[in-house]
Amino acid sequence: MVVFEFTLADLARTRFAISPMWELVTSLRVLRNPRPAALHLPWVRDAMPIAAGLDLALAFALTPPEGYIPDFITPPPPEPVPTLEDELERMTATAPEQVRAELRNLFGRRALPERVAAFAADPARGVPELAATFRRYWDMTLRSHWPRIRALLGADLTQRAGRLTDGGPTRLFADLHDGVTWAGDRLEIATVYDETLPLGGRGLLLIPSAFIWRPFAITMPPWQPTLIYPARGVALLWERGSPAPDALAAVLGRARADLLAALEAPASTTELAGRLGRSAGGISEHLTALRDAGLVSAARQGRSVLYVRTPVADRLVVSPPAAGG
Repeated sequence: MVVFEFTLADLARTRFAISPMWELVTSLRVLRNPRPAALHLPWVRDAMPIAAGLDLALAFALTPPEGYIPDFITPPPPEPVPTLEDELERMTATAPEQVRAELRNLFGRRALPERVAAFAADPARGVPELAATFRRYWDMTLRSHWPRIRALLGADLTQRAGRLTDGGPTRLFADLHDGVTWAGDRLEIATVYDETLPLGGRGLLLIPSAFIWRPFAITMPPWQPTLIYPARGVALLWERGSPAPDALAAVLGRARADLLAALEAPASTTELAGRLGRSAGGISEHLTALRDAGLVSAARQGRSVLYVRTPVADRLVVSPPAAGG
C-alpha cells in the first residue's frame, strides 16, 4: 500500500492533469495483456496488427505488463493538458543519470536485456530514439482516437474538481476507485509495494487514465507525487451504435440536438440537466429516444448511469445533414 500524507498546504496544491504519454504507455500494456482491460478489445483488434509492424521491443521492455514503469517515460506534467510533443520533450530532457537509476529500479539485480543495456549505455542517444518510436506508435494507433479519449478524461476532471470544491478530499476520493481510501489526512492506495510518503507541501497530482484498470502511484524523486486512476465512463469509450432509420426522425429538434452536442464525453442525467438548464425528467426522455436511435450509449458507473454519443452521432454533430436532404 502507498500512503500519501497530507498537510493543509498539500490539499491547497492538489491539482489535476491529462497526460497523453500515460495513455500511450498504458495502451502498450493493454496490447500485451488485454484480458484485464476487455473494454478496450475493439481498439486492440485494430491496433494489434499495426503494432506488430513496428519495432516496439525496447518500448515493451521498459513498460512491463505489471508493476513499475520508469518515471522518465511518463514525467508528471506541470501543465493541466500537455500535448504529446510537450511530454516527449520533457522525457528527452531527463538527465542520463536519472534514466540509469530508474532502469536499475526496474530490473533490480537482473541482467539488462541486450536492447536495454545498449539504451542504458548511451541515454543521450537512446531516449530521443525511444521518443521517435513512441511518436510513430501514437500516430498510427492513438492519434485519431485522441479527441474522444481526451473528452472522456476532461469530463472526469470536471466532475472530480467539482467534488473537491463541494466536499473537500472526502468527497473527491469517495468513489475514485475501490483501491483508494481517504482516512483523515492520509490517502491510502492499494498497490503491490508499501511506501508512506509525506507530501511535505508539494501537493498531489491526479491524472485520470482510460487504459488503466487500477490505481498507479508515482512516489520517487525528483518527480511530483502523482496518483493515476481509472477515468469514469471508460465502458463507453469504444461503444459503437447503428442508427435505426425510423427512430432517427425522433431525434430531430433543438432540445435533442443540444443534448447530442453536450454528450461528447460521458455525463449523467443530472449533470446534463444542470448544464443545459432543463429538467432531469425531460433529459431522461430525450436520452431514451437517442439511445433507441443508436445515437447514445449508456453504462452504469457506481450509482450513476453515464451517457455518451456514439461515433454515428459524432458524425452527425460535426457534419450535420444539409437542410432539405
